[in-house]
Amino acid sequence: MKTTLDLSRAPSPGMTSLAGLSVEKLRETLIEMGLPEKQARMRASQLRRWLHHAGVQDFADMTNVSKDMRAELASRFTTKRPKIAEHKISVDGTQKWLVEFGPNVEGESVFIPNVASGTGALCVSSQVGCTLNCTFCHTGTQRLVRNLTAQEIVAQVLIARDGLGEWPADLENRKLSNIVFMGMGEPLYNLDNVAEAIDTLSDGEGLAIGRRRITVSTAGVAPEIPALGERTGAMLAISLHAVRNDLRDEIVPINRKYDLQTLFEAIKAYPGLSNAKRVTFEYVMLKGINDSLAEARDLVKLLSRIPAKVNLIPFNPWPGAIYECSDWDTIEAFADVLNRAGYSSPIRTPRGRDIFAACGQLRSESVKLSAAEKRRQTEASIAD
Repeated sequence: MKTTLDLSRAPSPGMTSLAGLSVEKLRETLIEMGLPEKQARMRASQLRRWLHHAGVQDFADMTNVSKDMRAELASRFTTKRPKIAEHKISVDGTQKWLVEFGPNVEGESVFIPNVASGTGALCVSSQVGCTLNCTFCHTGTQRLVRNLTAQEIVAQVLIARDGLGEWPADLENRKLSNIVFMGMGEPLYNLDNVAEAIDTLSDGEGLAIGRRRITVSTAGVAPEIPALGERTGAMLAISLHAVRNDLRDEIVPINRKYDLQTLFEAIKAYPGLSNAKRVTFEYVMLKGINDSLAEARDLVKLLSRIPAKVNLIPFNPWPGAIYECSDWDTIEAFADVLNRAGYSSPIRTPRGRDIFAACGQLRSESVKLSAAEKRRQTEASIAD
């Protein structure tokens, strides 16, 4: 009998948490509890406000909900977030959370502060592991475990806001101002959950993060790119990294399925593109691989008639990587070609390298070690 891996659902041992659910899922849950439709709709709005605007983690704090209802909710549900398996803070202020979504299912999210503005972006994961095998990316070396649910994606934001002390959601001068789907996984291979999560994140009565402050990055799942725009209104980012099909086939293997021509046709069909809604192209700088001035000029040609900016990303090393970062002078010369052609091309300052939180470095160990591997690690530790 053939068996398949269900990537859409997460294991949920124990009591179900309501934190991170969309208002529609909250309403459905309350109806299943036995509440009439009208009352369920009203209670769902109240719960959404407490859970996602106020950030409360105890039903007892929901003061405009009756005591009997609070007791009933507490007997059936919890407001807890997934378990934080590890929390690291870099010397530059970057923070990384390793979150346990289930047994041997761990994903990472990273908060990157902007020192100049006092704001910052949270880089969230949409999958545990990845199937794309981009050769410069550490996550690509980890097999796909499963998709994250919409609730699990939102939970990463709740955990970050807890850690930053940023409740209620309309707190003035809050640091967490932007969300980027640039963590583990390919978001467009989990579009249903990503779209639902963005609806919850952008809910004005809840987390209230505007859609223009949410960016979704794809390595090039061309058929889903227009659908992403239609369903979410989010900003689009493309993990590009090469301007020739032969090279992109090698370092971003999905290009073998959707080549540059197919990809750029899909990009041009993205709804609402304008100078106010530009596509961000991410380009990791690999020494001697994709960093020549000729390639910079070809990139200018490729971007013709597309409202765009280019983020140049110095390669961030990881154990076993086969690449080196381009020299700084080379990166600046590459940027100069783009700038002179009218494309903003900031060079992204590496952040969180000391805790492996920089771009391309995320990788969780969501697979049980074998007994032999555990024994070898123990023996090595004793020897040290």
